[in-house]
Amino acid sequence: MTFALPHLEVPAEVVGIAQKLEDAGHEAWCVGGALRDAILQDAQSDYDLATSATPDQVQQLFRRTVPVGIRFGTVGVLDRARRMHEVTTFRRDVETDGRHAVVQYGVSLEDDLARRDFTINALAYHPLRREWRDPFDGAADIDRGVVRAVGEPATRFREDCLRILRALRFAARFGFRIDEATWAAALEAAPGLQGLSAERVRDEWFKGLMSTRSVPEMVRLWRESGAAAIWLPELRDATIDVPRAERDAVLLTVLLTKSPVAVLRRLKTSGTEIARAQAVAVAPAEPRGRDEESVRRWLSAANAAADDALTLHRWRTGEPAPWAATAEKIRVRGDAVRREQLAVRGTDLIEAGIPAGPALGAVLGRLLERVLVDPALNTRERLLALAREGA
Repeated sequence: MTFALPHLEVPAEVVGIAQKLEDAGHEAWCVGGALRDAILQDAQSDYDLATSATPDQVQQLFRRTVPVGIRFGTVGVLDRARRMHEVTTFRRDVETDGRHAVVQYGVSLEDDLARRDFTINALAYHPLRREWRDPFDGAADIDRGVVRAVGEPATRFREDCLRILRALRFAARFGFRIDEATWAAALEAAPGLQGLSAERVRDEWFKGLMSTRSVPEMVRLWRESGAAAIWLPELRDATIDVPRAERDAVLLTVLLTKSPVAVLRRLKTSGTEIARAQAVAVAPAEPRGRDEESVRRWLSAANAAADDALTLHRWRTGEPAPWAATAEKIRVRGDAVRREQLAVRGTDLIEAGIPAGPALGAVLGRLLERVLVDPALNTRERLLALAREGA
């Protein structure tokens, strides 16, 4: 159906791409999450285009393109500022194994919208004619605050089980409820989640953490849907929320799971992210005392994980750590809490007669120990004197 909704201020670059496609005799419509977000006045998604042009025709029509998803009909078109806009050929699924689909081109806009996951994502807007298409009443579902599958929910989830996690993410992000039939089908299809790749699950988990209105609500949905039992069995019940502006997906995973390192490895996150979680896990939770020496020793032991540990304490308690101000004072003053902050290097010690090898590292360790007690000792002359005395 065609209906009246407010005109959208589509970026000029996107309008230009649509105009060029239309001038060449092809249909071009804005589709996807940007339309949903614009209606909700929660713009977070880029404008994508769907077209009757084939990928080859799109590549021939535009000078600068990137084959970002060519096997699925998607070509990235670069504008003058080298920003990329995805242009995807109208398509429908003809075969799927629950993870990947074989698509067919040469179909209509309505066919293309019919293959989408949820009604709130199955809208189209013509940026030249300023005309909307909404064959599945997605606008009404946005107004009602409902996540509802397009067509038969069980079919949508059989086509791609990842849609279950997307339903959870959209419901949590917008504060929507999931339609009863869609929820029932999601529960029935949930065992299929184990067939997904870790990377796809990780992306949904991270996106969900960063976009949800309420972290406890997202955790509840993952647990009640069965998704957590399959992919995040270590997930705890959440009682703590974190403002969106402060969120960090890796640190939230540390906060919410019993074995974050195991979780991040299962989700195939980067080695840097896994190492970060490991560092937080082994760092002392707090200093033994609130005096400066104790806090310096805590900063030394926590090392790169100190900031994360302070953030976790604030999230868990709702208050800054009692030693946070002292830690900041120590940092501003520049007190040495790590070997690399000492006023001497290994080469200095070798020149002073300390033999290279394990003994050199031991001397540096003893020098750091002395400086943690008395930061005033951290000068080249004093440290060399201490090293000659055996530190």
